[in-house]
Amino acid sequence: MNIHSYEKLWLIASMVLIVGFIATITYGAVGLGITMVGDDEPTIEPGELSDDERFGEPRVEQVGENEYEAYVVAQTFIFQPDVIEVPANSEVTFYVTARDVIHSFSVVGTNVNTMVIPGEVSEMTVEFDEPGEYGVVCNEYCGSDHHNMEGQLHVIPEDEFDMTTLDVEADSEVELGDEATITASVENRMLDDIETPVTLEIGDETFEEDVTVAGQTTEETTFTVDSTELGEGDHDWTLTIDGYDDSGTLTVVEELEDDDDGGEDDE
Repeated sequence: MNIHSYEKLWLIASMVLIVGFIATITYGAVGLGITMVGDDEPTIEPGELSDDERFGEPRVEQVGENEYEAYVVAQTFIFQPDVIEVPANSEVTFYVTARDVIHSFSVVGTNVNTMVIPGEVSEMTVEFDEPGEYGVVCNEYCGSDHHNMEGQLHVIPEDEFDMTTLDVEADSEVELGDEATITASVENRMLDDIETPVTLEIGDETFEEDVTVAGQTTEETTFTVDSTELGEGDHDWTLTIDGYDDSGTLTVVEELEDDDDGGEDDE
């Protein structure tokens, strides 16, 4: 059987197109590291999200080497957290649920796109290889301000990513001669321990203490300041740890107007 040269070219072109379509579909389904939305997650009562151990505090958690889980709540007209940060070269599993009506969780420029239904938990696992910033939008009409419902996903370079949080409790006013306390609570949400100095600068004095915060734990460090050394008046302070800082003002007075207050204030 004699096949004309033009027919051969068309046959070859058709085969190339078929192979190309198959390769494209395979890459989209497997190569990007994206799985289908799981339906094996247990249901959850929308009215009890605040008490749920996963969604009561929407967040990102490290669960293994280069493996993270993100717990996200959609409600009119926001995502919580509004900014999700994960490191590059990581595998992230998103668990998303809704507090009120049907929403969607769609990461612009990626294949992450799922309907979010109250009482259900959508699950998606994605690999992020390169740093970048992505918008998060809702593609399901959810009310009058639907068009403004958006969030952000930041993929941070590995060497710049950490999940340390700093919370400070400090006296705002003390009587001359008394001691003031400033307490730093450092939470380490990574699996690896962090070793870092905690530095307090107040007036002309500087205090420093080295701390080790084990993975997924919180460590407290308390500084005691002698108000006599500071003297009467307002004294600004700054507390710094692992690239984070907090600041406030301690007022030293000759006599407190109301000792029952203790002069303690959370900042």
